[in-house]
Amino acid sequence: MSLTTEIQKRRTFAIIAHPDAGKTTLTEKLLLFGGAIQTAGAVKSNKIDVATKSDWMEIEKQRGISVATSVMGFEYKGVKINLLDTPGHQDFAEDTYRTLTAVDSVIMVIDCVKGVEIQTEKLMEVCRMRNTPVICFINKLDREGRDPYELLDEVEEKLNIQVRPLSWPIGMGKSFKGVYNLFDKKLNLFTPSQRKLSDDRTVIENLDDAELDTLIGQNPANQLREDVELIEGVYPDFDVKEYLEGRVAPVFFGSAVNNFGVNEMLDTFINIAPAPKSRNAEEREVLPEESKFSGFVFKIHANMDPNHRNRIAFLRICSGKFERNKPYNHVRGPKPLRFSNVTQFMAQDREIVDEAFPGDIIGLYDTGNLKIGDALTEGENLTFKGIPSFSPEIFKEVINKDAMKTKQLEKGLKQLMEEGVAQYFTYEMGNRKVVGTVGQLQFEVIQFRLKHEYNASVEFAPMNLYKACWISSKDKKQLDEFVRSKSRHIARDKDDKLVFMAESRAWLQMVQDNYPEIEFHFTSEY
Repeated sequence: MSLTTEIQKRRTFAIIAHPDAGKTTLTEKLLLFGGAIQTAGAVKSNKIDVATKSDWMEIEKQRGISVATSVMGFEYKGVKINLLDTPGHQDFAEDTYRTLTAVDSVIMVIDCVKGVEIQTEKLMEVCRMRNTPVICFINKLDREGRDPYELLDEVEEKLNIQVRPLSWPIGMGKSFKGVYNLFDKKLNLFTPSQRKLSDDRTVIENLDDAELDTLIGQNPANQLREDVELIEGVYPDFDVKEYLEGRVAPVFFGSAVNNFGVNEMLDTFINIAPAPKSRNAEEREVLPEESKFSGFVFKIHANMDPNHRNRIAFLRICSGKFERNKPYNHVRGPKPLRFSNVTQFMAQDREIVDEAFPGDIIGLYDTGNLKIGDALTEGENLTFKGIPSFSPEIFKEVINKDAMKTKQLEKGLKQLMEEGVAQYFTYEMGNRKVVGTVGQLQFEVIQFRLKHEYNASVEFAPMNLYKACWISSKDKKQLDEFVRSKSRHIARDKDDKLVFMAESRAWLQMVQDNYPEIEFHFTSEY
C-alpha cells in the first residue's frame, strides 16, 4: 500500500472537555463502535466491575477522573483511527495543550445541562492557535438539560465559532428517543444500552414515513419534522472546507452512556475529518507525503506497567514511514537512536509494530535520551514548533520525609517532570527544590506517584511566590551581574535555564524597571 494511501486512511484526533462532561464515557463508546472493546466500563460506578479502559492509572480509578492523556488506536470501516483521550481537569491543562500539538482535529464534549464552561473556552483558545478543526458533541441528552437552540447560540457566542447542527435530538431526559442524522438524512433508533451495542436497530430514511409516528409517537414525530425544517431553513448548507479551516463547528447531540448519537457522529467524522496534515518546523513546513521519516515527542510517561519500570515516549509521526530497528537522527542528541521495542496503544494495552505512518502515535521505549519536544528524523535537523511551558500558578517546596530514599526521590522527580506533570526549579543558593503547578490536584498526583512508583515519601511546603520568569539578555555581562545581585531569587528549571522567582507582582515590576536590559519571559520558549 502506498504512503499516500496510508495517510488518507488515517484520522488522528483528541477528545477534550470540561471535567464531568462525559468525555471518557464517549471515548469508551467510540472504542465500542470500533470493535476495539466488547463491553464498556462505567466511570465512577462501583456497580460495574470493569474499569474504564482509558483511565488505567491507579489514582484515576480511585478518583474517577482522567489525569493523563491516553492513546488508543482502532479501525472503523477501513479507517485507522488514532484517538487521544485528554484530562478534562484544569489542573492538568498543560498535558492537554501538548496533546493538541499532536492531533489533526478535535471532538469537544459539552454537557447539555451545564453548557459551555470555563475550561471549554480555554481549550477552544488553544485549538484556535492552530486553526484545529472542531466537532462539538452535546452530551447527556438522557437528562433534562437546556434547550438545544439555546445551547447552539451559547456555543457560537462563548467559543466564537459558527455552528452547524449535523444531528438533532428527539426529546430530552425521560422523553429522549434518539437523534436524527441531518448529514445522512436518516434516523437510527437503537435500544439504549450502557454497556453493549444493540443489534436491535430500526432505520427510518424518510421523515414523512408513517412508521415514524408509530415508533416514537405522533407529537415527537411532528416536533422533529418542524425542527428539521427550521434548521435546514436557518443554517446554511454544511461546508466541509470551512470546518477544515476551523471556521465552522459541526454539532452532534446524543447520550454517550446510552450509545445514542455516537454512531451518527463517528460515521460523519470519518467522512469529513482531516487526514494527517503538514506540521510547521522552525526550519520549514513538513508535509506528510515526504518520503523521509520525521516525528516529534509530545508526551513521556514512566511506569505505565507497574511490573516493569519502563519509560515510554509518545511520538507523533509527521512524514515518511517509521521502521522498527532503523537508526534515526536524534536532533538534540549526540548520536542516532535505534528502537527495537515500538508499540501502538489501546490505553495501557500495547502491541509491537514494525512500521507506522504519518498521523500514527507510537510509543518508544526510552532509557532517558528523549525529552518532550524532541524530534527524530531520517537525517535532517528539524525543530518542531510546540506549545511551551507556562509560568505555574502554585509553588511548593519539596520536603523529603525519608533521607534514606533520597536517590529514589531524585529519580522520581526527574522522571515525573520530564513527563510534564509539573515544573521543577532548583534554587542556585541553598539547593532548595520547588515544584510549580497549575492546580492543587497535581501535588496530590505527584505525591501519590512518588510513593507508589518510586517508594519515596514527600511533603510540600507552600511558598509565597507570584511568578517564575525565564530570563535572558543580549549582554552576557549584565545577565551575570543580575544573577549575582539577585542570587537568593535565582533558580534553574529542569533544562538548566535561568529562572527569576518573583515574590509579588509589584516587586517583579520594580525589578523589570530597574533592569531594562534583562528580558523576563513568562513561557519557557523564547
